[in-house]
Amino acid sequence: MNPLYCVAQIRATEQSAARQLPPGTLMQRAGQAGADAARVLLSGTGVDSRVLLLAGPGNNGGDALETAAHLAHAGMRVSVWLAPGATAPSEERRHALERARASAAGFIEPEAAAIGAGHWDLVIDGLFGIGLQRPLSGAAREEVDAVNRLECPVLALDVPSGLDADSGAVVGPDGVAVRASHTITFIGDKPGLHTCDGQDHAGAVQVATLAIEAAHFPAARIHLNEVRHFSRHLRARRQNTHKGSYGNVAVVGGAHGMTGAPILAARTALFCGAGRVYIAFPDEAPAYDSGQPELMCRLAGDIDFNSAALVVGPGLGTSQRAQDLLGRAIDSDSALLIDADALNLLAAQPELRSALARRGKISVLTPHPLEAARLLGLTIGEVQADRLGAARRLAAELGATVVLKGSGTVIAAADGQAVINTTGNPALATAGTGDVLSGLCGSLLAQGWPEWEAALAAVWLHGTAADALVAEGGGPIGLTAGELPPAIRAALNRMLPRRRH
Repeated sequence: MNPLYCVAQIRATEQSAARQLPPGTLMQRAGQAGADAARVLLSGTGVDSRVLLLAGPGNNGGDALETAAHLAHAGMRVSVWLAPGATAPSEERRHALERARASAAGFIEPEAAAIGAGHWDLVIDGLFGIGLQRPLSGAAREEVDAVNRLECPVLALDVPSGLDADSGAVVGPDGVAVRASHTITFIGDKPGLHTCDGQDHAGAVQVATLAIEAAHFPAARIHLNEVRHFSRHLRARRQNTHKGSYGNVAVVGGAHGMTGAPILAARTALFCGAGRVYIAFPDEAPAYDSGQPELMCRLAGDIDFNSAALVVGPGLGTSQRAQDLLGRAIDSDSALLIDADALNLLAAQPELRSALARRGKISVLTPHPLEAARLLGLTIGEVQADRLGAARRLAAELGATVVLKGSGTVIAAADGQAVINTTGNPALATAGTGDVLSGLCGSLLAQGWPEWEAALAAVWLHGTAADALVAEGGGPIGLTAGELPPAIRAALNRMLPRRRH
């Protein structure tokens, strides 16, 4: 498992462990872990590597000073930029500063220009850790801007300075944060390193638990998405099966001028193994999909909503007819995925929200941040400032599994459990990829997957297909949603266990 811990949990764990250890032990272990990570990054540059460490006024600065002492003792050319104006440092940090000054490390002038003037093989960020609550300003902001202009690797200690460890948002509406190529995070992994701005600022993340015993850690309610979370539902198909063995999907959408969205969703559902796939159009249905004639095009009024897993919303529009169809879907006994226009209808119609909250059957919502903001009565900025909180609140209020899309997609259950996805890339930032995701998840639901595992698998597969296409040279610029279904099919089949003969 890859558990994630909020700042309050990390602090409680640290305090619990520290009570059983000599003072300063955890800071010294963090410094050793930081130095070990730095040596790996510098393995190709030789022992004469030039390393710049930025040490802030708090305990994160103490971690950096301990790291500086270790690297200097290893023979590296270490320079320390000590944040000016540090007041009332902890006893542990004071001892760390003494050790750094007693080593061969040099201390440079506290002007940001000094950072850019040198040639560095590595910069280590130990300015501010998980306790930062205000936007960086003054000399600290200048430091970060100078670091972000450098072209060498940057290793952040614990979290990149300026990044909120819980939310992944850069602190402050006009804030800045270090853009690290690597982060070594201490005690436990943090959600903010993996969602919102986190992936752009943290780079590759590794965890150093500082040898804290498991008994000090609380039970985690947030995890990173992994195949092991849903792999037990990946089963090889038996020979003695037929199309009825793999369920029906009905994609409800496709108002005039918006037929592409449900077609993308329906094609994906077919590529991901559903036995039969219908497109239920609200008004006028085309005779067939010329690109995928296996799909069955029907008027929504002619389809029994109790006979298929329902994907409602792609291209649906917000007419009275669309509202009636969403109401029918909520009243059905089928597994239900709500996306796109259907989410906007929910936001605008309190009676539909109430009906969904009372439903008591499989329900999955897949909003992007704007749709989530409408549902919660918030701004996009407020949603992005607390993506985990927004997804959990929606899930609890509506009694559903919520997939809050974006960088580090958050999947939240009504009971507060949450997972942050790790696959995907900017190639997915194009029209239609959300429709592909809804069709993929609907297909898994039709095949009998539980809603939680279906959501986890769908988000993971969606992202890993995009990663594979980019690795093959098909992106990230210019990748289209229509390229995803075959790549998802290939990823899904690769993951199936081999049949025994």
